[in-house]
Amino acid sequence: MSDLPVLQPESPQAQAIYDVFLQVIWISAGIFFIVTGLIVVAILRGRKRTELPKQDFGSHKKEIFWMVGPVLVVLWLAAISTKLILTMNAVPRVHPPRDAPADTELTVTGHQWWWEIQYNGSGVKSANEIHIPTGKKIRVKLQSADVVHCFWVPQLARKMDVIPGRDNYIWLEASKPGVYQGLCSEYCGTQHAWMNFKVYAHHAQEYDAWLAEQSAKPTDTPSAIAEAGKQLFFSYTCVNCHTIEGTAAMANIGPDLTYIARRKELGGGVLENSPENLGRWLKDPQEFKPGCKMPNFNLTDEQVQQLVAYLDSMK
Repeated sequence: MSDLPVLQPESPQAQAIYDVFLQVIWISAGIFFIVTGLIVVAILRGRKRTELPKQDFGSHKKEIFWMVGPVLVVLWLAAISTKLILTMNAVPRVHPPRDAPADTELTVTGHQWWWEIQYNGSGVKSANEIHIPTGKKIRVKLQSADVVHCFWVPQLARKMDVIPGRDNYIWLEASKPGVYQGLCSEYCGTQHAWMNFKVYAHHAQEYDAWLAEQSAKPTDTPSAIAEAGKQLFFSYTCVNCHTIEGTAAMANIGPDLTYIARRKELGGGVLENSPENLGRWLKDPQEFKPGCKMPNFNLTDEQVQQLVAYLDSMK
């Protein structure tokens, strides 16, 4: 996984968090240098004296003076923090009026240890890759299929817990096209560190073209080896865990494999997606992601090549 550029906001929400962070840093730095300076002055002046300094038991005026400054600082920090919280929480109501259209555009479900993405209204599903148009606030519903996870795209949005039995909501928005790293930031089991995803932000026309392309059903396998892989896929238990649109495979225990060849990564970011790496994954998933729900089926090299040909044919 690449480094997370947490100090490079690329959305209005992330920019608001960054601005408050800078204010807190500068205020804290100012307090630190003032206190440190006073300590240094006291040390230097005290070292030159041979007698005890005059004792000062204080006064009400001094106490009020030293109290007003910290109180104002605390009130200011509370004000900007409250404003930020209200802004970040300004998500449309969880239960909109019955006559209002459904406005949840994405549903993201956390699994151990991958992310399922559903594009509401289009029927498109994916895994570990979220595609959004730039300059538009996308309302995302977050839910969990098993344990508590936490959805976080540092450059685009704040953290939001993903809790079993409870739907949470968050805004997701990108100011410009790009690829933004996301991850689970709540320890959720053995492979928590490899529960990553990426957000791909496109111009509106590019996004519409991508969504239309994903909505199309995959074509038939073009080669004999791919056809053999298809037969193998449906004769093994693969069909009981995965979905391939346009076929009898409609399970959601594992990631949706429709157009898997178009994705950039495998296993929540543990491997770059290529025919070679896909073959290595199929050969023994536990080698790369110990504890993942996909077991080692002890496939032969020929069977691996057939499955890779079938999955790679759906582009």
